[in-house]
Amino acid sequence: MSIPSIPTDRQIFVNRTINLRSIKAIGYDMDYTLVHYFVTEWETRAFAHAKTRLLEMGYPVEEIEFDASNVIRGLAIDLEEGNLVKATRFGYVIRAAHGTNFLSYDEARRSYAGTMVDLAEDRFEFINTLFSLSEASLFAQLVDLMDRGRIERGIGYRGLYQAVLASLDGAHNDGTLKQDILDAPERFIDPDPDGVLALLDQFHAGKRLMLITNSEWEYTKRIMAYAFDPYLPAGMKWRDLFEAVIVSADKPSFFTAIKSLYKVVDEEAALLRPHIGEIEPGSVFFGGCARQVEDFLGLSGDEILYVGDHLFGDVHFSKALLRWRTALILRELESEVEGLQHFQSKGEELQRLMQEKAGLESEMSAVRLGLQRGRLGYADPPQGIVADKALLDSLRRQIVALDDEIAPLAVESSQLRNEAWGPLMRSGIDKSLFARQVEKYADCYTSRVGNFVNVSPFALLRAARVDLPHDASIG
Repeated sequence: MSIPSIPTDRQIFVNRTINLRSIKAIGYDMDYTLVHYFVTEWETRAFAHAKTRLLEMGYPVEEIEFDASNVIRGLAIDLEEGNLVKATRFGYVIRAAHGTNFLSYDEARRSYAGTMVDLAEDRFEFINTLFSLSEASLFAQLVDLMDRGRIERGIGYRGLYQAVLASLDGAHNDGTLKQDILDAPERFIDPDPDGVLALLDQFHAGKRLMLITNSEWEYTKRIMAYAFDPYLPAGMKWRDLFEAVIVSADKPSFFTAIKSLYKVVDEEAALLRPHIGEIEPGSVFFGGCARQVEDFLGLSGDEILYVGDHLFGDVHFSKALLRWRTALILRELESEVEGLQHFQSKGEELQRLMQEKAGLESEMSAVRLGLQRGRLGYADPPQGIVADKALLDSLRRQIVALDDEIAPLAVESSQLRNEAWGPLMRSGIDKSLFARQVEKYADCYTSRVGNFVNVSPFALLRAARVDLPHDASIG
C-alpha cells in the first residue's frame, strides 16, 4: 500500500516523539487553533477599535493605520528603548527598529552590544500570538509620535505600552470587536473542513476531546457553530465532539492556579451556578482549572495532549507545570515553507558560496600566520602553506569578489516571508528566539489542526535526529 506524501507546509513537525496511541484525551484552544481568522482583517479591526480608545484618551493617533507588513510574531518589544527587536535563540539582537524606523547594522550593534533579550526581564514583552500584531504596530507608531513631540515624553515608552494594552483590552472586553466578527463571520473566519475531519477521526478513535478557551460562551457557541457545523455529518453538531467545554478559562492562570468552577446552567442566557464536584460530560463550564480537568478525566501528564496557538498561554504552562504533551499551531508556517521552497536553489548556491569563502578565509589566515612567523623568525610557516604577500592579496580580492555574489543572496534570505523582519523561525543563520521557545515547550508544531487529518490517531510521531555542529565533520 502506498500512502500519499504530505506537502511540506501541511506536515506536523516533531520536537519530541509522541505516541498518539497513548494519548487518551486532547484539549483544544479555540481562537487561531480550531477557528482560524483572516489575520489582516481581524488585526485591522482590532487596531481601529484600539485607535478609537486612544483618541478618547487624548492620544493624537488620527492618521495612524495598521501595517501588517511591518510586524511579525516572535518580535520582542523593548520598553526601555522603544524598539521592536528580533533576536537569535541566545538572545542576541540581529534586527531592531526604533518605532517604525529600522536601525542600521552598526546602530543595532551599538544599542545591544551588552544586552541579550531575556524574556524573564520586565524590560521585554514578547509578541507570541497573532492577536498581538496590532499591539506591536500601535506601540511602534506611538513611539514615532512621541519622538516627533506629539506625545509628552514624560510618560515614557513603558507608559505608551500600557496605553496600548488598555486600548486593546477595552476593545476585547467590551464586546464590540467580537460583535463585529459575529455580525460578519464570513469576512473574518477562514473555515477548515480538514480540522473538523481530524477531530472526527480522533473522536471515533476513542480520544476524549475537550474545548478550553478564554472566549466567553456566547461568542464560543456561535463561532464554533459557524466554523464546524456545516462540515459535520448530518444530525451532528459541534458540541457532540466534546466531552466538556470550558469557556472564560483565563489561561495561563487556568494551568497555574486552583480556581472556582461554574456551570453554565442556562446556555441561552449564560446564567452561571457555582459547581462543586466533578465536571459533567456534555456540560459547559466557566473558569475552573487544569487540575479539575485531570480529576474529571482520571488522567494526567503525558496521557493528555493540549493544542493551542499561544506559545506561553497554551503550551508553556501546560508543558512546564503539568507535563501534558503539547502541540503549537503556527499558521505562518505555510507561507514560511513556501518562501523556503521558492528560495531553495538560491539557498543551495548561497551555501556553496559560503563554503568557498570559508575555504579562502582559512587559507588566508594560514598565509598571514606564515608571514608572521617568517617576519619574527620564531617558527616555520604552517605545513604546506606558502607565506607570500602576493598570495595574501590575491586571496583578499577573491573573498571581496565572493562577497559581491553572496550579499544579494544573503539579503534575499533574510527577507523570506517578511521583507522587514524575515522568517519566523530563523534569525540570520541561527534559530530565532521564538524558534527556541517552540523547541522548548511544544512537543510538535504545525500550521493548522487540519493537518492532523494526514496522520492516524494511532500514529507514532517520531522526532528527527538533531545534528550537532561537529556531526558534519564525522564520516
